[in-house]
Parts: sequence; C-alpha cells; structure tokens
Amino acid sequence: MPDPFRHYKIGYWTPARKNSMYLGIVLIGISLLIQITLGHYSSGWAASSAPAHDIFLDNLPVFDLGGIIVFGAITLWVAAWLLLIYEPKYLIFGTKAIALFIISRAFFMSLTHIGAYPVNAAPGPDNAGFSLYHMLTFQGNFFYSGHTAFPFLLALIFWDRVLLRRFFLVLTFFFGATMLLAHVHYSIDVFAAPFIVYGIYTITAKVFPADYALLPHAHARAALPLSTAVVPEE
Repeated sequence: MPDPFRHYKIGYWTPARKNSMYLGIVLIGISLLIQITLGHYSSGWAASSAPAHDIFLDNLPVFDLGGIIVFGAITLWVAAWLLLIYEPKYLIFGTKAIALFIISRAFFMSLTHIGAYPVNAAPGPDNAGFSLYHMLTFQGNFFYSGHTAFPFLLALIFWDRVLLRRFFLVLTFFFGATMLLAHVHYSIDVFAAPFIVYGIYTITAKVFPADYALLPHAHARAALPLSTAVVPEE
C-alpha cells in the first residue's frame, strides 16, 4: 500500500517550495476576507435590487435542491483539500489558483446588483450544514457560480489524472444543472463560470510558473490543459 505521506519524506519540500506554500496560505486567507466582505456587500444590494428575466429560469420548473447545494459544496471543498494535501505536487499551484478564483468571484459578484429570481429554492437554515455554508456564501452572490466553477478548476488542476478529471467535469455539469433547477443562479452565472475559471488557471500558471511546473501535465505537453493530447493515468 503506498504511503500517503511519501512526498513529505523524500525532500520534496525544499525551502523555496515551503516559501511558495506559505505565500499560497496567505493568499487563501486574504481571498476569504475579500469574499466575506464583498459577499455581504453584494448581498445587501441584491436584497433591494430588481430580478432579471432569464430564458432558462422562466421555462424551467423549480426544485428544492438545497440539501445538495449545501452538503455537496461542503463535501467537495473538504475532499478537494484532502486530495491536494495527499498529492503535494498539485498543492502549491492548486492553493494559489483557488485563492485567485475566490478573489475573482468576489470581485465580479460585487459589480452588478441583481435581485434573486422571484421563484427560487435557495438553501435555508433547515438544510444540514447551512450555518457553515452561510459563513462564506450569501444570498445575492450571483455572478459567477462557485458551484460550477470550483469543480471545473479542480479538473484543470488534476488534468493528467484521467479519472479525477472526468469526475470533476461531471460534477461541473451536475452542480451547474442543480443551480439552474433550484433557480439559485441565473443561467449566465453558470455558463460563464468555466470560461472565467480557465482564464484564472492560465493567469495562475503565468504568474507562478515554478508552481505550475510542478504539475505533471506541465511537462507532458507544451500547452495548457485543454489540448487533445492524452496523458496516461499514474
């Protein structure tokens, strides 16, 4: 049975990588502060803003999927961090990419103020884990959908791991559909998310090339992930 901490015992954590990891942790802390601050700001404006028409929400029935939205998000975040810690070659880059993702989403959702769709099944206190979920996510935090974006970002980070890549891509579609069926996000929030996240991934790779070089697929192909090259499962 492989040792889950093998990378921590073979000199992987050089001083330079440790310092880079420390920077990633600082960026995560900053990103969460920005998310909470701008999340409250956006939520306050959304409460007094008019809703918009949406071709999907206007024609789709609404389903109460609050349990999936809350528990699914918490489970995915916990599982993602455990996976990154288990595979530290993805950890440093992944931490910084996630931090930039959180910051970008907080910035975008603070720009345009739209009210919640009139008929929706947004999660509430009756959903298990809502108190934890509500610490970072607030009603009115629309553009863009974090539920859709985060698994897509994980798919990019773990692109060379075929099974993980497919799993996270399936989750991207699953959570995107869930957001629309619950009328929690407008369709633009869902459909724009993967495009923005790919941009964030690319920016992170350009700003932190040494961290990107630690990813196995950085060496397997010259281009960033969405190429047609096939990398075998490790």
